[in-house]
Amino acid sequence: MKKSLGAKIIVFPTPVWVIGTYDTQGKPNIAAVAWGGVCCSQPPCLAISLRKATYSHGNIVARKAFTINVPSEDYVEQADYCGLVSGRNVDKFAAAGLTAIRGEVVDAPYIAEFPLIIECKLLHTIELGLHTQFVGEIMEVKAEETTLGESATPLANKVKPVIFAPEEHAYYSLGPCLGPAFTLGKKLKEK
Repeated sequence: MKKSLGAKIIVFPTPVWVIGTYDTQGKPNIAAVAWGGVCCSQPPCLAISLRKATYSHGNIVARKAFTINVPSEDYVEQADYCGLVSGRNVDKFAAAGLTAIRGEVVDAPYIAEFPLIIECKLLHTIELGLHTQFVGEIMEVKAEETTLGESATPLANKVKPVIFAPEEHAYYSLGPCLGPAFTLGKKLKEK
């Protein structure tokens, strides 16, 4: 029997992303974001949601761009730190020992040390309530060569992304591969 838990944000997994932005003076900033995901495949788009009070919110509105930096398990401490302090008061790149690299395609910085980088230009802004959803069109993807598989695509077991469990306030790593997508269910389809 299932127990009612009410209206809560319980979904697994949510990503641990660190977004990169520039402020109006060109200072690079990074912020941890867990409210995000794929929202369109053509054009390729990702969405993130931020509260208006955040420094990054204003940066995205001003610069119309952001990067999504996917930390590996080795950088979970730095990613967590980026959600604890505001870039208004702290240079998070310096404090976390991370390197800001100017995006080659969009007006936003990315993190040199993280294995997967996605450069996005702002496509839509949607006011949802406490959060604003920013839809970014993917303009470029960069991945460490060591994370690439045979088809030159980043592999999850090599990127080693971190996931967030919202109600637990905990970070997890990915588990083992369960099998190939669009293949496992074929047995049921044949019945």
